[in-house]
Amino acid sequence: MATPARRPFSLTGADGGPLRGDIRSAGGARPAVVICHGFKGFKDWGYFPVVAERLARAGFTAVSFNFSGSGVGAGGESFDEPERFRRNTYSNELRDLGIVLSELRSGGLGVRPTKTGLLGHSMGGGIAALQSATDRAVEALVTWSATARFGRLWRSDQIAEWRRTGTLDIVNQRTGERLPLATDILDDLERNDDRLNVLAAAAAVRVPWLVVHGSADESVPTTDARDLAARAPEAQLLLIENGGHTFGIKHPWSGSTPQFDQVLDATVDWFSRFLVA
Repeated sequence: MATPARRPFSLTGADGGPLRGDIRSAGGARPAVVICHGFKGFKDWGYFPVVAERLARAGFTAVSFNFSGSGVGAGGESFDEPERFRRNTYSNELRDLGIVLSELRSGGLGVRPTKTGLLGHSMGGGIAALQSATDRAVEALVTWSATARFGRLWRSDQIAEWRRTGTLDIVNQRTGERLPLATDILDDLERNDDRLNVLAAAAAVRVPWLVVHGSADESVPTTDARDLAARAPEAQLLLIENGGHTFGIKHPWSGSTPQFDQVLDATVDWFSRFLVA
């Protein structure tokens, strides 16, 4: 089957700015998978276009988008919206996902899904889990390298300095750019700790959930994956031997790895099993 053409869309994001995405679909009534990138990620990073194309070829509508606070603008790869990144919050990301899902289900993206699944990487995996815990229209979930605890990367001394100066510089390892992050994300986490508790939400996820994690993940420990899978009643844990946080894939895409091949095959199989009537 030929890969369906990519069609861009733009909505209004949680921060009031553009929420940019792509849809790949052969049209007609078919299940949809919405893809959520991680922190410092974006919809065109590394393997995400490959994932979307594979899902589309497998008969799904694949929807990918940039969270409104990703910092990546209309060009698709440059962090040219630094103020939006600086003011990003987890709550805004959760609202962004809700906006995309609402538009998709209403037919506003040009298709009407028969069923809906979510796929999230790292922080996007945590956001997808939170959505799945309360959104009964989500019928299957796959997370890759998902964090079970937002804010875990920041040390207490780092947070104190962040509070004192009002800014934390986040380094983009790919480009060397320094991306200032305001305390909005910390304030949001403190105000909404219960609602943004991924680990607690896992127990409320009642749909089939494939928890995928690399055994050599350098960013999120495998204990997060084990904790999530232990709490979710319909979860299955898949540990990828020698898999890192992105399973050996870098940006720009330069080819696959055995670990990523395993992840992608398992993901397509999971959605085919639980979303295809």
